[in-house]
Parts: sequence; structure tokens; C-alpha cells
Amino acid sequence: MPLFTYKAVDAHGKSIMGRVEAVNLFDLEQRLSRMDLDLITGAPSRSKMRLLGGGIQRQDLINFCFHLEQLASSGVPVTEGLVDLRESVENARFREVVAGLVESIEGGRSLSQALAEFPEVFSKVFVSLVRSGEQTGKLSDVLKSLTETLKWEDELAAQTRKLLIYPAFVGGIVLLVTFFLMVYLVPQMTGFIRNMGENVPLQTKVLIAVSNFFVGYWYAILAAPFVLGFGLKFAIKTNPAVEYLVDRYKISMPLLGPILRKIILSRFAASFAMMYSSGITVLDAIRSCEEIVGNKPLEHALKSAGQQIAEGKNLTTAFEDLELFPRLVIRMMRIGENTGRLDTALLNVSYFYNREVKEAIGKVQAMIEPALTVVLGAILGWVMLSVLGPVYDAISKMKF
Repeated sequence: MPLFTYKAVDAHGKSIMGRVEAVNLFDLEQRLSRMDLDLITGAPSRSKMRLLGGGIQRQDLINFCFHLEQLASSGVPVTEGLVDLRESVENARFREVVAGLVESIEGGRSLSQALAEFPEVFSKVFVSLVRSGEQTGKLSDVLKSLTETLKWEDELAAQTRKLLIYPAFVGGIVLLVTFFLMVYLVPQMTGFIRNMGENVPLQTKVLIAVSNFFVGYWYAILAAPFVLGFGLKFAIKTNPAVEYLVDRYKISMPLLGPILRKIILSRFAASFAMMYSSGITVLDAIRSCEEIVGNKPLEHALKSAGQQIAEGKNLTTAFEDLELFPRLVIRMMRIGENTGRLDTALLNVSYFYNREVKEAIGKVQAMIEPALTVVLGAILGWVMLSVLGPVYDAISKMKF
């Protein structure tokens, strides 16, 4: 169906611009009319792409769920709430999505069916939870849980960025300093050392060789990280085995691996608890969580757990056999399963991991700063020793 760009006015005379899918201009006018909008101008959009979620941030979804939850708990119909939300959304791309939701619901679809038409914005888990809320009459509770979960995911993403950005920044500075020394400073000192006519020690020869390599192949050194990065991304997209190996290394590498593993398992526990408390079955919740974890080894482990549960094992035994969680967490899950409060137990698991992640990030950052300082000091010391060593030997042999 073509995508049309339109300009319309609402009942209050406010001008609204956006994009919506329609068969032709007449169909566009009818769709806008169902949204209480009067078409002024409309034309097929030059972009042939369907509405994308690239410009939609998690904060937009948080505001979306919060406003809908407030309106739903106040008894305001979903359609009216979406119309009000459409007029207040600042993100133009998300405004198009909300307009599409209004049009779909006006056409007879439920909220979950309308959300499912935008899979690039609303995940399968999101849609499943809303559908469960509609069926059980607890839509406002589900929307409140989604709001809290999205806020938690936003905080978790901030922690992950905090974990990765700082070492990358400091490591980048170390590499830039090393590059400057090898390309600019060392070549200037090399000529002076050779003109002294003294025997050059081994560490100085190594330094000169490394500097010559940097000077001769500086373009290759600068291009290598980008080439390796693009090559690895291409290999991951085209070869599932490579993707599996990379994901396994992510959760097993020193220092950062255990933290990333805890972040993923915390996300799984919180999402599983929310789905379970919303009335979604254990097997369906596990299948949905397979898409959430974003790590192939853990995804395969969850798939194996789902198969074991389908064969008759209980949840705790299945996870215990896979050795995904430590014994303390397994014990918490067993208590939750035995008491019928599995969602509460899983939320405790998520809290347990969240606290450990925060503490681990603080410890790693405290270790990384002095470690990188030592590395930079070692490089500078090597350069100074290699450069000043021959100079000192030459001065010590002079007779005054």
C-alpha cells in the first residue's frame, strides 16, 4: 500500500502534517476523516519505505505507555487517548505511528492488533502483553508494568553504555598518544641517535622498527579497526556459527563477560516476571524471552529449557540442568514456583542481578583507570628508555 504525505486540520483548526498508508487520495481522505481530520493536501510520499522505528527512542515508548495507562485507569476510551497523544507527540515519526494506530482502531481493530502492524516499533512481547491485558481486563496494569519495565531497560542500557564507553574513551587516548609518539616524536629522535655513531641497544632497535612500521603503514593501521569491524559484522550476518562464537565470547571474556551475562539474565528475569504476572503461559513467555536476550548461546539455552518444560520438567529443574543461574537464584526460583509466586521470585532475581551489575561496573571502572594509566606509563617509559639510553651512553664515554 502506498505511503501518502498529508496536511490536515483537526476539529480545533490546528494544522497537522504526517504520513499514512492509503490506496489513493480518496482512501486517504476517508482514513483521515475517521481520525477527525480534514484533508487539505495529500500526495504519495517520495520515500517508498514503510514507517520505520529508527527515529523512535525508548523515551517515546515510555511516554506512550504512561499516557495510555493514565487515560485507561481514568476510564477514557483508547481511541480518544490516542488522538490526544497524537496531538502532543513531538517526534514526527512516532506521531505517524500513533496516527496509524488511531486509523486502525477506527477501522475495527483492537489495540493489540493495531500495535502488531508496527513490528519495527512494538516488539512481539509488547504486543502479547497488551493482548493479555485486553483479554483479562487489566490493560492499565499491563501498561503500568510496561512503563516501569521500559524505564528499567533504559537505566540498564545506560549502565551498559557506562561500562563500555569509558574504557573505549581512555583506551582511544592511549592509542592516540602511542600513534603520536611512533609517527612524530620517535622519527625525530632516530636521526639523532644514528648520528652519534654508537652501538644501538636492542630495545632502541625494536622501537625504531616499530616506528618505521607506523610511519610506512599508518594508513593501514588507521583503517584496520574499521575493516575488521565491518568484516566481523558481515561475517555475523552471513554465518550463524560466527555469530554464536562472538556472542559466546561476549559473555565469557575476562572482566566484562560476567557483567554482560548478568545484564542479559536480569533483562530475561524482569521480562519473564512481567509476562507471567500478566497471564501468559510459561512456555509462551520463554519463547518470547528467546528474542529478548539478544545472545545466541543464552537463546539456545532458553530454547532447550522450553523443550524440557514441554516434556514435563518443572521450570526450576530445567534451568538448574542448563546451569544458567547460580544456586542462590535457582533456590529463589524454586521457592517462587512452590509458593505460586514465581513472578515475585523472578523480580527478586532481577533485583539481585541489577545490584550485582552496578557493583561490578563500579569495580571494573576502578580497575580500568589505573590499568590503562600503567599501560600508558609503560609505553612512555619504553620510549624514553630506548631514546635516552644511547644518549646517556654516548655522554658517559666523552672525555672532558
